[in-house]
Amino acid sequence: MPGSILGTEVRRVEDEELLLGKGTFVDNLQSQGVAHAVFVRSPFAHARITGIDTAEAAKADGVLGVFTADDLGREGLASFANVNELAPRAALAVDKARYAGDPVALVVAETRAKAMDAAELVDVDYDDLPAVIDMEEALADGAPLQFEAIGSNIATIRAAKDTADVLDDADHVARVRMVNQRIATAPIEGNAILVRPTDTGIEAWVSTQHPHMAKDLLAKAIGVEAEHVRIVAPHVGGAFGGKAGTSSDHAAIAIAARRLGRPVKWVETRSEAMLSMQGRGQVQYAELGVRNDGTITGLRLRVLGECGAYAGFGGALAVGPTYIMTPGPYVVPRMRFDAIAVMTNTAPVGAFRGAGRPEAAAAIDRVLDLAAQELGILPDEIRRKNLIPKDAFPYRTQTGQTYDVGDYELTLQEAMRIADIDAARVEQQRRIDAGETKLLGIGLATYVEITGFGGSEFGSVQIHKDGSATVMAGTSAHGQGHATSFSMIVADTLGIPLEKISYRQSDTAVVRTGGGTGGSRSLQLGGSAVSKAADETRDQALAVAARMLEANPADISLEDGVFTVAGVPDVAVSWEQLAPYAHEHDGGLGVDTDYTQDGATFPFGAHVSIVEVDTETGQVKPLRHILVDDCGRIVNPLIVAGQQHGGGIQGISQALWEEMVYDADGTPITSSFADYAIPTAADGIMLEASNTETPTPVNPIGAKGIGESATIGATPAVQNAVVDALKHLGVKHIDLPCTAERVWREIQNPRSDVWREPPAAFDGLQGGGDEPDMVEA
Repeated sequence: MPGSILGTEVRRVEDEELLLGKGTFVDNLQSQGVAHAVFVRSPFAHARITGIDTAEAAKADGVLGVFTADDLGREGLASFANVNELAPRAALAVDKARYAGDPVALVVAETRAKAMDAAELVDVDYDDLPAVIDMEEALADGAPLQFEAIGSNIATIRAAKDTADVLDDADHVARVRMVNQRIATAPIEGNAILVRPTDTGIEAWVSTQHPHMAKDLLAKAIGVEAEHVRIVAPHVGGAFGGKAGTSSDHAAIAIAARRLGRPVKWVETRSEAMLSMQGRGQVQYAELGVRNDGTITGLRLRVLGECGAYAGFGGALAVGPTYIMTPGPYVVPRMRFDAIAVMTNTAPVGAFRGAGRPEAAAAIDRVLDLAAQELGILPDEIRRKNLIPKDAFPYRTQTGQTYDVGDYELTLQEAMRIADIDAARVEQQRRIDAGETKLLGIGLATYVEITGFGGSEFGSVQIHKDGSATVMAGTSAHGQGHATSFSMIVADTLGIPLEKISYRQSDTAVVRTGGGTGGSRSLQLGGSAVSKAADETRDQALAVAARMLEANPADISLEDGVFTVAGVPDVAVSWEQLAPYAHEHDGGLGVDTDYTQDGATFPFGAHVSIVEVDTETGQVKPLRHILVDDCGRIVNPLIVAGQQHGGGIQGISQALWEEMVYDADGTPITSSFADYAIPTAADGIMLEASNTETPTPVNPIGAKGIGESATIGATPAVQNAVVDALKHLGVKHIDLPCTAERVWREIQNPRSDVWREPPAAFDGLQGGGDEPDMVEA
């Protein structure tokens, strides 16, 4: 609206203290008498624990306690998402180590150095067992089992209820088996927790996305009511889905601190963090039926989701978010979907930026490009033919989702315009005709994703005696800019300058409830809650001003922070005058409230990737990446652009570089930044980010999520670009990541058939299956 601060670029108010080194992270915190914890971890991917001798470690200098599962509890703990009750995970490994890095003992000492020294003295006897690393092999008869009680390595499934052939009326079927590889979440700060016991429970400072969920989980772990647990998330150095709630490692520290009666701190090493936070990990078998003109007639998708050990919830993302977003932004008249969440002897898999939705977008956009290639149709043409038209919204998909609003073709047109795609194709052909070895590839991706997921969130606005304000929300920012965006909403509603608005979050003793941050929910739920609180505070203030000015409340207006009476411009009251009056006569001024959103929102967009592929070496070099993302109404374009740039680089990185790799014995061989190919600034390029704006009717702000969108669009766009550069050589598909070696091998021996039949385990799924809860992280 005219004169509104909303929609303008405002520098983030929370950045100054971080830039000046004044940030407070868990590892910066000190507590009197704090002890330090170190885990003893299994070097084996699968082994029977036949004995643990802690005697020498317990006698070591400075050691306060050495704990095993017998000390901390052998029962399974509650977690962020329990996938299978027959695959429990305790605070420490019970009887078996199920992946390399599985914690089998915990040492607590006066200093970290002493704890590390003592950990070397813990003597664990193992009987090495056969390990299974590959998901397809884990489903084979006779594969080593994670949990014998389950009888297989299947944690959960989704099976199509209608088993009809959805491809029987197609003129052509494109088929591809593709890998969406496991990657490390790799936030700049690993997991960390400082626990201080109290008389009735604990206080804990945790690097987490969900303080209130962490409160509930740790209360259950130590066996007290949640009211006896206080959680504070100080500055959090990134999460990307990897710090959902708390884990069994956090629980072990809390239990140990209670046992010892003194504060205990644990901060992950980088190698530990590489194992504790992993995401993605799917094998997808996609079959797309089309008419000869490219119109989609049906889609069949079978997916293996990688749980890793202990039925990690990341595998269950295949049966939840991947399923619901499988149709993408396209009209898919018939669909069949089956998924199996598979356990292996690798680190548990969780969420990574997008949590199951990027995998869905990658599947549909890759097989759609393959269909276009096999039919001789341009990638943009086949998309235009199948995109849901803008007059079809709200649109109900085959998976039961109702897309709120969208103009999918507009973002595609805009991305292609910015890319000048016709000129790029001319240059592409010129290089081919000239016989050059560095070829140009142009890749497209059009996507839609689900965010918010409905539900409720807490918001608060409190006016202080001096006319300043404090804003609170139940979300928990760790780089998203909540302090800026939420303060902008309050400033716009109440006319209080930004510099007089402070923001509090992530302390369960202050913020009474909250859903935390995940699933790109914060602005649409937390922002709407704050907006509601600001509106109600404004109504209160208008009533107070009416009393002060002896006027009818209906005649009072608030403009630029000044209350005036209609028709009497010379009579006015400022916030600095009204606030102390309200505190004196009414005991204060402000509102705590909850906002409930009925249903999810569905951001969308289009990406164009232009890459250069060296046919002699297989090296892929990104040249340009154009992002046109639509997240509904934009409150702060600067923050939106930051999310686009960060998400876009992570999406490009998955397409080209990143991959968690295990050897045949289950040993991780990319567990440090020396081995794991995370991009540096020198590897990245300046992204060309822009937006269309299609406000959603689902919430009063009109906002959809943006935190994960660019990641979703970037990966398939880059992968499609790499294949596009080489299609004239017979290349039809290259699995992620498109490393130089993988690209070079495909150039040398292009596969005419990129399909492989799925494991036989899918045959037994017909006609049944679980309906897992939605996972939002």
